Amino acid sequence: MSPLPKRALLAITSYHGPFYPNGDNTGLYYTEALHPYTVLTAAGFQVDLASETGEYGIDPHSVTKTALTDADALVYNDKQNDFNQKLAQIKKASDLDPTAYGLFFASAGHGTLFDYPKAKGLIAIAESVWARGGVVSAVCHAPAILPHIKDQATGKSIINGRTVTGFTDKGEVELNLMDKIKELGLVPITQGAIQAGATYKEPEGAFDVFTVVDGRLVTGTNPPSAHATAVKAVEAFEKL
Repeated sequence: MSPLPKRALLAITSYHGPFYPNGDNTGLYYTEALHPYTVLTAAGFQVDLASETGEYGIDPHSVTKTALTDADALVYNDKQNDFNQKLAQIKKASDLDPTAYGLFFASAGHGTLFDYPKAKGLIAIAESVWARGGVVSAVCHAPAILPHIKDQATGKSIINGRTVTGFTDKGEVELNLMDKIKELGLVPITQGAIQAGATYKEPEGAFDVFTVVDGRLVTGTNPPSAHATAVKAVEAFEKL
């Protein structure tokens, strides 16, 4: 059994401004936080939700009838649900004690491309978890934070020399968003990973369930992979 606290920090993007070509805002991809939260709490973790600024917004594209299963929709529409209550009372990362956590899980949404690379409070928590031998995990666009999480022993990113996945360039093209990402000067997940010295892997289909486990580093490719990524993160924690 791990000597680390069985407490997880579930990171949420604080950016919820304009992004989509039609003018829609982006933000948190709802199920990429809901599904990991469900897995982590079922595994006995205490889970705190935090963003860099203590604010959040939900990407409207993530809560459409096509994006949510019937079970997800029931949760989303139940404002008294424990997850929704915690989301409504989201914490500011810099107000938290990094040493309280043994697992760091970064949820996603395109908002993460804006704020995660410079989210000093969230990065500090992840660096503490990593330095103490804990698990760092991220899904979909959340690996945008990984190049900026430093290994205190090497001074390099924790993904340097490791294998990761994350949302694919192919997926951005399928969603007709790659041009917008480039226009805004944002860094696609693939590019950020490779620049940080990681080996990037991807599934055959952009929305196939796909995860990569490299020791204490656990990543997933897309929204359908959020549940499986959290399951793998719990398994990695239990092996510590």
